[in-house]
Amino acid sequence: MLEPPNDEYFMREALRQANKAYDANEVPVGAVVVRAGKIIARAYNQVELLKDATAHAEMLALTQAEAAVGDWRLTDCDLYVTKEPCPMCAGALVHTRMRSVIFGCPDPAAGAAGSVMNLLQIPTLNHRCDVASGVLQDECAAILQNFFRKRRDEQNENRKPRIGN
Repeated sequence: MLEPPNDEYFMREALRQANKAYDANEVPVGAVVVRAGKIIARAYNQVELLKDATAHAEMLALTQAEAAVGDWRLTDCDLYVTKEPCPMCAGALVHTRMRSVIFGCPDPAAGAAGSVMNLLQIPTLNHRCDVASGVLQDECAAILQNFFRKRRDEQNENRKPRIGN
């Protein structure tokens, strides 16, 4: 008998999206929205491609999910994202009334799901999302670390003086 999809299955789908971002030289974050055990939206960061600071994986996935559901309210949906959402994305997740947010690795610099702040569970807001973290954390962190290591190496290579030209 086939096992129903679980958190790791959906996070692997988000990682596939993060790999697309990596290949496009975007910060490698991927997201999927799940409703009734099925993926209804997939997205990855496209800030550079679209020249849009709001084109985070979560924001693009929310827009797709709203279209799939036919409503801006996503009360019976779950978001799987490879990195902890930033404040912008966390705010949008609360406003869309996302049921739960499951993320891979924390963002100690700008995470808004518990690392720096927790916008997803502020008692005075009209909605609170359930939050789970650490699903495939090592894999989710590794793709980000590799991306930024590669970027630093490229920047250092470009700074080296050229002798003999």
